[in-house]
Amino acid sequence: MAGVKVLMHRLRCFLSRVGPFSKPGLFPWCATKSPAWSQLFLGSACKGNFTHVVAKKHQRGQQKSQKKPKHCGPLDGSWQERLADVVTPLWRLSYEEQLKPVIDGYRNKSTFSVNRGPDGNPKTVGYYLGTWRDRNIVCVQSNHLKNIPEKHNQVAQYYEIFLRQSPMEPCLLFHEGGHWRELIVRTNSQGHTMAIITFHPQELRQEELCVQKETVKEFFTKGPGAVCDLTSLYFQESTMTRCSHQQSPYQLLFGEPHIFEDLLGLKIRISPDAFFQINTAGAEMLYRTVGELSGVNSDTILLDICCGTGVIGLSLAQYTSQVLGIELVEQAVEDARWTAAFNGITNCEFHTGRAEKILPQLLKSKEDGQFIVAVVNPARAGLHYQVVQAIRNCRAIRTLVFVSCKPHGETTRNIIELCCPSNSAKKLLGEPFVLRQAVPVDLFPHTPHCELVLLFTR
Repeated sequence: MAGVKVLMHRLRCFLSRVGPFSKPGLFPWCATKSPAWSQLFLGSACKGNFTHVVAKKHQRGQQKSQKKPKHCGPLDGSWQERLADVVTPLWRLSYEEQLKPVIDGYRNKSTFSVNRGPDGNPKTVGYYLGTWRDRNIVCVQSNHLKNIPEKHNQVAQYYEIFLRQSPMEPCLLFHEGGHWRELIVRTNSQGHTMAIITFHPQELRQEELCVQKETVKEFFTKGPGAVCDLTSLYFQESTMTRCSHQQSPYQLLFGEPHIFEDLLGLKIRISPDAFFQINTAGAEMLYRTVGELSGVNSDTILLDICCGTGVIGLSLAQYTSQVLGIELVEQAVEDARWTAAFNGITNCEFHTGRAEKILPQLLKSKEDGQFIVAVVNPARAGLHYQVVQAIRNCRAIRTLVFVSCKPHGETTRNIIELCCPSNSAKKLLGEPFVLRQAVPVDLFPHTPHCELVLLFTR
């Protein structure tokens, strides 16, 4: 257990961007004050239990207003500079230059909130800043914020125009009434645009709902909103904060039912309820990283847990004997099956349902001498405990790739459960995993967030 604590300490130090082995002045970037670039780790960072750490994001970029340094540290051919060139080969570049392949086309999905405009202020569509706890919530219009695509801003601004002329009030707090809620805008690299409007029905009759649906449809097809040139417009009645298609179907008011994206040589279908990474260029980097770490081959079964639209498994299908995907969202599974068929991929199976229910039964039929590589890509809440149990107790799984969008919190608990000694009381009977490599991928430029890819073996 002491080894696990040491491992977790090192991981926390890494994630908090405090290097446990660094000393001021040791590397060239330590020779100057806070440079306006990020340190990208692309080589080995330390050895031991935590054997190989590769970072594609280490520090947020500074504001553009700061003057860019002519150089970062001593450029004298010293051993520190040569080491930096090997370990962090992009350290001389500005943050913008480092992230250019990712920033180009950044953000294919935006979620806009609405504000009813108290005290005579107009209704607005934008993003909420602040917290309910501190009572400092303010809705900032999207065109006042950076990194929001022009197309997304355009749709949000016309939705705001629509709200201001609608007799129906926006819905901010459910108990206070109101109807119009958030707007989701999804785009692809071809410029096709899907808009999804969420509406709280409150006590409206069905015929009154039909009037509102027809009104918003008319606005975006024949009214001022027609300039948005939407590919599809969806409408969802929802009495909850988050409502799936199964709970309340997405209703297509006009246009195409799906948009499509080209990714890693595949044509991917995307439904309104399906999860798809918001940064397509960054997602390609992320999925290539997963493929490299997984080490799959023709004798391997790839188990893709929380697979979404199936992109990870589908992109690696040609290298494996079989891909088995598990996903809760039914629309995402339908998209994955369509994508497999359209791209001529025949060795993939996708199962709909909760991973903790499906995985144990699925693994029972795959234990006989077959080598399984598992890839998990859970939501922020992490993996269900029964999923961790099933992975730990399946001897055929020798390699696990864990993709986390929130490396602290529940992911830390999952890591401890995967790496701790066998414990019959917790039904963790299999050999523990060892964390071998961690690769943060900057999927969200100019934000403190990143995706973390963890490689475990045993």
